[in-house]
Amino acid sequence: MNLAEKILAAHCGKKKVVPGEFINCKADVILSNDITAPIAIKEFRKIGVKKVFDPKKIVMVADHFVPNKDITSAEQSKFMREFALEQGIMFYDVGQMGIEHCLLPEKGIVLPGDVVIGADSHTCTYGAVGAFATGMGSTDIATAMATGDIWMKVPTTIKFVYKGKLGKWVSGKDLILFTIGQIGVDGALYAAMEFTGEAIDNMSMDGRFTMANMAIEAGGKAGLFHVDQKTLDYIKPRANRPYKVYEQDADAEFAKVIEWDVTKMEPQVSMPHLPSNTKPVSQVGKVEIDQSVIGSCTNGRISDLRIAAEILKGKKVHPRVRTIVIPGTQQIYLDAMHEGLLEIFINAGAVVSTPTCGPCLGGYMGILAAGEKAISTTNRNFVGRMGSTKAEVYLANPAVAAASAITGRISSPEEVTK
Repeated sequence: MNLAEKILAAHCGKKKVVPGEFINCKADVILSNDITAPIAIKEFRKIGVKKVFDPKKIVMVADHFVPNKDITSAEQSKFMREFALEQGIMFYDVGQMGIEHCLLPEKGIVLPGDVVIGADSHTCTYGAVGAFATGMGSTDIATAMATGDIWMKVPTTIKFVYKGKLGKWVSGKDLILFTIGQIGVDGALYAAMEFTGEAIDNMSMDGRFTMANMAIEAGGKAGLFHVDQKTLDYIKPRANRPYKVYEQDADAEFAKVIEWDVTKMEPQVSMPHLPSNTKPVSQVGKVEIDQSVIGSCTNGRISDLRIAAEILKGKKVHPRVRTIVIPGTQQIYLDAMHEGLLEIFINAGAVVSTPTCGPCLGGYMGILAAGEKAISTTNRNFVGRMGSTKAEVYLANPAVAAASAITGRISSPEEVTK
C-alpha cells in the first residue's frame, strides 16, 4: 500500500484497502468555519443526538467573514459560537483565530497519520504534515460530529516527482501552479496527490503547506507529503497528543508516476479564469493591475510575508495599485510585527489586515470592481471569485505579487531587485 492507503486502512480497522473500495473510517479532526458550520449544525440537530461524539476532535474557526462584515455574517458567527460553547468543542473566534488552514497546523491540532475532514475544500492543506486530509460537505460533517465516522471511496494515488533545485524566486506555489497547468483542473480527479523528489526534500514546511493546499485545484482528494525530519521538527513543539507516522510499502502501487526537472523553472502565473491557465512570468506580457493581495491559506505564512517584505523594503507600491497584506494567523501577525515586516509593508504603501479569508472568496477586504485586475497569492481565479464577474484574477507567488505591486503590472521579482 502507498501512504494514503496505509492511513485509511489503519482508520477503518482493515489490514489492507484498495482504490475504489468503499470504507467507513474514524476521523481524528473534524473542521468547519463560519460559512459551513451553521449548515452542519442544523443538520446535526436533525439527527436527534444531543451531544457531539467527542468535543476534543471537533474544531470550528471563524475566519471567512470576521470581524463580521454585515448582519448576515454576524448571525452566522453567533449561531456557530453558541453551538461551540454549548458542546464544549474547540472554537477560535476574533482575537484568537486565524485562517483555518494556517491555524490548525500552528496549534498542533492536525498531526501526522491523522484522518482530517473539513467542510472546506482546502482542508487538503494538512497533507503537508503527513495526514490524510480532505474536504467534505456540511451534511457529511454533521454526521461525523454525531458519530465520529465517515465513509469514502479509497482514492487512487498519483505520485509527482520534482527533480532538481529551485531558483531564488521559485517556490512551492510555482510547483503546484505548474503541476495544475500540466495536468489540468481535473487531472487528479478524486486521486491522492503524493509529492516527492529532491525539490520537495529541500522545501520548507510553509512551501509544502502551499502545495498540499492546492491539490483540490487539480481535482485531488488529498495532497500528501512523507514525514521527514523537517516535519518532525515542525510538529515536535506543537503536538499535545500521540500521533503515528505511516510509511508506504516498498512495493507500493500508484495509478501513475509523473516526473519533472524543475531546475530551470520560472515563477508561474495563472491567467484568468482557471488555475490551470498557467504561464511562466516571462510569457505573461504587459498586464496592468489594480490590486495585489498577499496572504490567504495558500500563502499567508511568515516565510511568504518575509519574501514580500524583502522585495518591498525601501520601495513604494505603484500609486494605481491597492496592496493588501493578510497574515494567516495572529501569531504570524505578531511574528511579522516583531521582525519589522509590518512597518516595511506600511511604509511601502500597503495595508495590513487582520487574519481573514476576506478577498480570496470575494467576501470582503478587497473586492474587485468590473474591469479591474488583481494579482493574488490565493488559490482560485474563477469568474467572479474576488468580486465582479467582469474582473480578472491572476495567481502567483508572494515574490511576483510584491514585485507587481511596485511596477503596476505583472512582473518578475528580478525586475525590481536588480
